[in-house]
Amino acid sequence: MSSQLLPSAPLSITPPPPSKARPPVLLHTLSQRTHIPPHVYKHPSAILLELCTSMKELHQILPLIVKNGLYDEHLFQTKLVSLFCKFGSMPEAARVFDPIDDKIDPLYHTMLKGYAHNSCLDDALSFFNRMKYDSVRPVVYNFTYLLKVCGDSADLVRGREIHGQLIVHGYASNVFAMTGVVNMYAKCRLIDEAYKMFDRMPERDLVCWNTIVAGYAQNGLAKRALELVSRMQEDGQRPDPVTIVSMLPASANLGSLRSGKQIHGYVVRAGFVLLVNVSTALVDMYCKCGLVGTARLIFDGMRSRTVVSWNSMIDGYAQSGDSKEAWILFKKMLDEGLKPTGVTIMAALHACADSGDLAGGEFVHQLVNQLGLVSDVSVMNSLISMYSKCKRVDIAAKLFEDLPFRTLVSWNAMILGYAQNGHITEALNHFCRMKLQNIKPDSFTMVSVIPALAELSVLRQAKWIHGLVIRTCFDKNVFVMTAIVDMYAKCGSVHIARRVFDLMPERHVTTWNAMIDGYGTHGHGKAAVELFREMRRGDVEPNEITFLCIISACSHSGFVEEGRRFFIIMKEDYGLEPSMDHYGAMVDLLGRAGKLNEAWDFIQSMPIEPGINVYGAMLGACKIHKNVDLGEEAADRLFQLDPEEGGYHVLLANIYATASMWDKVAKVRTMMEKKGLQKTPGCSLVDLRNEVHTFYSGSTWHPQSKKIYAFLETLIDKIKAAGYVPDTNSIHDVEDDVQEQLLSSHSEKLAIAFGLLNTSPGTAIHIRKNLRVCGDCHNATKYISLVTRREIIVRDMHRFHHFKDGSCSCGDYW
Repeated sequence: MSSQLLPSAPLSITPPPPSKARPPVLLHTLSQRTHIPPHVYKHPSAILLELCTSMKELHQILPLIVKNGLYDEHLFQTKLVSLFCKFGSMPEAARVFDPIDDKIDPLYHTMLKGYAHNSCLDDALSFFNRMKYDSVRPVVYNFTYLLKVCGDSADLVRGREIHGQLIVHGYASNVFAMTGVVNMYAKCRLIDEAYKMFDRMPERDLVCWNTIVAGYAQNGLAKRALELVSRMQEDGQRPDPVTIVSMLPASANLGSLRSGKQIHGYVVRAGFVLLVNVSTALVDMYCKCGLVGTARLIFDGMRSRTVVSWNSMIDGYAQSGDSKEAWILFKKMLDEGLKPTGVTIMAALHACADSGDLAGGEFVHQLVNQLGLVSDVSVMNSLISMYSKCKRVDIAAKLFEDLPFRTLVSWNAMILGYAQNGHITEALNHFCRMKLQNIKPDSFTMVSVIPALAELSVLRQAKWIHGLVIRTCFDKNVFVMTAIVDMYAKCGSVHIARRVFDLMPERHVTTWNAMIDGYGTHGHGKAAVELFREMRRGDVEPNEITFLCIISACSHSGFVEEGRRFFIIMKEDYGLEPSMDHYGAMVDLLGRAGKLNEAWDFIQSMPIEPGINVYGAMLGACKIHKNVDLGEEAADRLFQLDPEEGGYHVLLANIYATASMWDKVAKVRTMMEKKGLQKTPGCSLVDLRNEVHTFYSGSTWHPQSKKIYAFLETLIDKIKAAGYVPDTNSIHDVEDDVQEQLLSSHSEKLAIAFGLLNTSPGTAIHIRKNLRVCGDCHNATKYISLVTRREIIVRDMHRFHHFKDGSCSCGDYW
């Protein structure tokens, strides 16, 4: 930003000298042209018209004018037309205008202004054509009014026509007219055309400069807007408050705190700091540049605030993740009696959504009804997103179905809502419904529906959506392609994910994270570490998620030393503070490797109070390594935090069962019953010929159940002959043969048997399981892959297992 922005002294504004009492300019002109007697100006009706401030008052004055025989006077006719236009009643203005026999030109100009301000573009242009028919010569203001309407409605075709008429009538060099042309092209998003008009102007005033600066800022070309301000000062024009409220959003959009601070300095020196619109723009700029605290200082120091000021501050808190403070400020605004707008409501809903505050969201929903905002589609879209994030997708769906008009944002909110709540089929169905209604998806649609397909983990559908991305030209969008990388990794094809990753011309930090995480979940720890090192050598800096992904990858592959080192450099080299998830990943890294005492010491030395995930990782490690003492200690601490997930109790019960401590197993089960916790039933899914087949442990309702169980019995005999020994440690209180029968009916075994029965030899079988693969099923699947010569890919809740020729990609380390 040019240093010229800082003036040597504050601007001084000298008020004009008091004027002598005289008729308004328009009325004075009328008296000269129409010989209105002087006494008419002094009539009480004329004075009342000058003081009139509402339609109600005008209707009270009108009978007085008629009663005194003044209705046919040009003065009163012109003033009545002007006031009816001002108050937005064009039919009444026309009832006064049309019967006048000797219409003067100012009447036409007033009517055109009224139509431009209060009616549609068609009405304004129709009246403009009537003016030409009545041989009224247009003045420059006629064109500026029409150009503004064309710009506001983004009607480029008729905007060009008005531009042509303006040239025909000799206003091509008029600075006021050409500023209107510049504004029209800018609002029609033809900023290059706007600049051509601007550049050709022989002279430019401050309004003209402000128009082109605002045009660039509003068209997303913030850098160019700021450059023009420097040129503007070189041209001898000093920025005024209008310039400032265009420049500050430009700085905010660029994230340029330095230029924002320079503008702030100029605002203080120029004496604009007390102007509410300028202070509001400063609040917005600091919020968008990440200095919410500074924004709050300015907000608190404002002598007066508009609703826009409150909106900027509330939204600033919501966008920065401080939902609590956003909500407090929203309630304070209501307490002060200010009426919220749709923007206020959307900011409050954003805060409720991010914090999962359903009660707050329902309160805002009631406000929406009270304020009559149910017809505001943007507000309703925010409600859909809020209910979805608060896990009430059923309410979100009802709101969506009741919308009389749905925008693309509505569809995106509903698709994302279903995907976030695990309703994958509904998300995909809505995507298909949207396409059937010829609504073109945007990049946000794609990054909502692609993760839903990733959760299905069906490679065939992954390839279908990838093809659609290419056909709709989203294959150059870094976020869409990042979602594609993540999807392929989650569909078991990490090699295709890497191929897509390598072909991307641009990679965001999330792209690197997705690929590193993909390698980690597939057990390719070495590849993950190499990719992380490559990332560090490049221009993209790792963030908190990157370190979570790489530490988890090291955990899955047993790379303890590497994981330790990455945890240290996270803070030392990048200044990133570890979160609870990072501490949980470190406990998992040490615990899986059998370093249970070190993991426990790590927990004791944490600078923050350990959370559920930390003790959960410790308990899981104790289950793997059969450590009852530490398992009990971790469970005691964990249960004090009152987790809602019953799986942790099951883990402890399994630790006791492995140690044949059946009385303690019984106690854990009793505890679960008292708390109303249930074990999540094991569920495995297989995709076959566009149908997803679901199997639960011991289920018999599948149409092929008899055939599956018979085949599985034969298969178990074959793998036993190959060396498989059932692991019955986790099952007790039943006979040995029943133990084996229970093991053989686990959901993944049923799913594998179904896949083997219904696919041709050599075909890989893809299974998805909602829980961690148990030890017996893992062992059995290795032998099944050996005797059937099939590749079996199992995706459990944590990672992928690729079984082939009697071994697993995890190396029995999972």
